Amino acid sequence: MKVNLSDTRKIIQQYRNKKGTLIPLLQEIQAIYGYVPKESIELISKELLIYPVKIYGILTFYTQFYLTPRGKHTIIVCQGTACHVMGGKDILDYLSNKLGISEGETTKEGMFSLERAACLGCCGMAPVVVIDNNFYGMCDIQKVDALVKEYRSKEANR
Repeated sequence: MKVNLSDTRKIIQQYRNKKGTLIPLLQEIQAIYGYVPKESIELISKELLIYPVKIYGILTFYTQFYLTPRGKHTIIVCQGTACHVMGGKDILDYLSNKLGISEGETTKEGMFSLERAACLGCCGMAPVVVIDNNFYGMCDIQKVDALVKEYRSKEANR
């Protein structure tokens, strides 16, 4: 897929000749594309005279950044101790099977991305699943199955 770099160029101009702004620049680019495209990295490197390895170092160090396109909906399954013990691992495995993707991947149609979280800090609601910043507690396979159907239905009705 070809990426239109006009937005990247505009953002680069805002940050040109300013020190310590690489992370905010990358955050803005990701806000536009949903991830940081390789083409944007190459353009940043060329325009701001930053080695690509430095840019990739930041992108791979911070978990907030993505190097591949994300789904319309991101599903995060907590794997903290309470969630894990209460069935979080089973939920993650079920979603991986149902969606046909592993954690860190996106479904072929671009609907869902699946992630695991070390801990979401909601132990009293274990196990917890987050979809697009909406927290769902005391989940089980039936509940997450219904949630996936609900999100698919919302998209179909748009």
